[in-house]
Amino acid sequence: MKIQRAGSLPSGQGPSEWFTGRVRFDPLFAAEAPSRMAGNLITFEPGARTAWHTHPLGQTLIVTQGLGWVQRDAGPREEVRPGDVVRFDPGEKHWHGASATTAMSHIAVQESEGGSYVTWMEQVNDEDYGS
Repeated sequence: MKIQRAGSLPSGQGPSEWFTGRVRFDPLFAAEAPSRMAGNLITFEPGARTAWHTHPLGQTLIVTQGLGWVQRDAGPREEVRPGDVVRFDPGEKHWHGASATTAMSHIAVQESEGGSYVTWMEQVNDEDYGS
C-alpha cells in the first residue's frame, strides 16, 4: 500500500502552448510500472480551456466543481457539472475547460502508450469556444 498525501506534490501552471487562460495542475498520481495510468486535478478559471488534443488510450474526466464545457471534433459543445464523468475514446480529438463565466475543476485520468499521454494540436479559437 502507498498513500500519496494531499499537497505533497507542487501545483503547476498550464503552459500557454497547451491552454488558453489560467489553468492549474495538481498532480494526484503518476504511473508506476507496470501501470501506465496517471491522474491530475486540473482547475480552469472562467474562459480557460485546453487546446485540441488526443490521447492514445483515451481519457476519463470526473468533474468535481463548477461549470465546464467539453467538445469532440465535429460534435456539439456539451455542458458538464460536478459528478459528471466524460470518456473520450482513444485518438478522439477533443477539448475541455471552464465555461465563459464559471471556473471548473476535474480529475483527468489517462494512460500512456509508448511513453506518450497526449498529442497537442491547435488552440481552440474564441469563436469555436463560444459557439
